[in-house]
Amino acid sequence: MNEIDSCWRLNPKWASNRQALADCARGFGSSALGGKNGAIYVVTDPSDDPINPKPGTLRYGAIQDKPLWIIFQRNMVLKLENELMVNSYKTIDGRGAKIEIANGPCITIAGVSHVIIHGINIHDCKPGKRGMVRSTPEHVGERLGSDGDAISVFASSNIWIDHCYFARCTDGLVDIIHASTSITVSNSYFTQHDEVMLLGHRDGYTADKVMKVTVAFNHFGPGLVQRMPRVRYGYAHVANNRYDQWLMYAIGGSSNPTILSEGNYFIASKNPDFKQVTKRDPNWGPGLWKNWKWRTSKDVFLNGAYFVQSGMGSCAPLYFGSQSFSVASGSLVPSLTSDAGPLNCFLGQAC
Repeated sequence: MNEIDSCWRLNPKWASNRQALADCARGFGSSALGGKNGAIYVVTDPSDDPINPKPGTLRYGAIQDKPLWIIFQRNMVLKLENELMVNSYKTIDGRGAKIEIANGPCITIAGVSHVIIHGINIHDCKPGKRGMVRSTPEHVGERLGSDGDAISVFASSNIWIDHCYFARCTDGLVDIIHASTSITVSNSYFTQHDEVMLLGHRDGYTADKVMKVTVAFNHFGPGLVQRMPRVRYGYAHVANNRYDQWLMYAIGGSSNPTILSEGNYFIASKNPDFKQVTKRDPNWGPGLWKNWKWRTSKDVFLNGAYFVQSGMGSCAPLYFGSQSFSVASGSLVPSLTSDAGPLNCFLGQAC
């Protein structure tokens, strides 16, 4: 197992101490508490009301002001009526059930902190409607309509997304923008999508310089085109991920981001035009990007894949305390990512 999974998966009593998961994050999102030390909230009702959510629904738990560890009574498919606004200090924990959020608007994490999303299948997300959406027990406000991302992280910090499944959304799968930072995306499975993961709002939005994101132990599977991730301004540590035959490029960016690709496993497609792992925005010529720090270390390149480095000197992530983890050689990635995506966890058994 990889270092995140080995922290908790071998314990057959995981269900009696679900909140121990919060101690297992690594990378920049390792301080995400989620609903640790809060009550367990059980979702019993898959229905949704964006304005006046009923107790027992996912939205009712997600908007509360107090810390909550949200779990699910049984297998559920949730088609949300509008984007789900997640409040601070929440964990959405799908272990022990098959949980799908699909075929409607999906998850928005905006202006909050300490959120964990684990073990959820999120796919076929649609844009949200303009209208009223409740974000806390006291506040309901007009939303202009979400873009159709699976998860949109906006102006938020201390976020951990782990063991999720993402596919086929209208816009991005995971977008992290507007000066969001201290985030880890790990152990997740991505497939069948064009623009996968965006880190940074747009060129010229310099507030994203504070962004620090760890992307680790994920499986970027078949049918993905680009943005795994695409980075602006901030720092991305992309470590021990598996990439299966991207259709344009794997890792890209603009606006002078710093990217360390470490111990990844890159399998290029048969198309001779798309062997390069990296892509710089064409509006930034070599004279501009030659000093950007994009480095590769311990990566494995197969089927003609190659990485174009730039910049000088170290770009190590400078993790502190619990952020740190040992990055394995890329040759071990098929094993380290073999359980990417939601796990089949059963009560009384190790996951």
